[in-house]
Amino acid sequence: MTEHVKVEIAAGVMTLTLQRPEKKNALTGAMYDAMSNALKQAEADPAVRVILFQGDGDSFTAGNDLADFASQARGDSAVDSPAHRFIETISKVGKPLVAAVQGNAVGVGTTMLLHCDLVYVAETARLITPFVNLALVPEAASSWLLPLRIGHARAYAMFALGEPMDAAGALASGLANAVVPQADLRKKAHDAAVALTRRRPVRSA
Repeated sequence: MTEHVKVEIAAGVMTLTLQRPEKKNALTGAMYDAMSNALKQAEADPAVRVILFQGDGDSFTAGNDLADFASQARGDSAVDSPAHRFIETISKVGKPLVAAVQGNAVGVGTTMLLHCDLVYVAETARLITPFVNLALVPEAASSWLLPLRIGHARAYAMFALGEPMDAAGALASGLANAVVPQADLRKKAHDAAVALTRRRPVRSA
C-alpha cells in the first residue's frame, strides 16, 4: 500500500483500493500520484489485463482533499499537479477500466467514471459534481463526455445546479451498468474484471 492506495495484482486484474475511509477517501496529491504510477505500471505490464477501482468505507471518494490541496498551493502550474497527471493518465489507459462505486462519488469520483468501461454502483451511490459551488471548471473532459453519455438536460442539471444523481438515475442514464446490493458490489465488479481478462485482446491492424 502506498499513501492510502492499495495496489493488488491477481488473475490478470490490478485492483486499486482507496483506503482512507475516515476521510471518505478524499484524494490527496500523494494518492493521485500513487494511482497514476499504478496505471502506468499496469499499461507496461502484460500480466495486467484489466484495472479495477474501488474504495473502502461508506464512500467511493469525497473528491479532492481541499486541505491538502490548499497546503500545496505555492503558485505551481495546475498542469503539473498530481490531480492533472492522474486525469491525463487515466484518459490514455488502453486497458479496460472497471469501477465499483458505493456511497458518494464527488467531483473526480464521478468524472473519472466517464473514462471507465464498466461501472457498478451500490444502491447507496450518489454521483455528485459540485464544481459550480466551488467556482471550478469540470475536469477530465467531463463537460464534453457527460452530455454525450446522458444528454444535455441531465448533464446541465448536474453541472449548473450541482444536482446529485442516485444509483437508479445512474443506471437509467447509462452511467452505470448495474445497481448491486452493497454486500455484492465488489464481487460483481471483480467477476466482471476477471471475465474481461479471458477475452482475447483487441489488436490494431
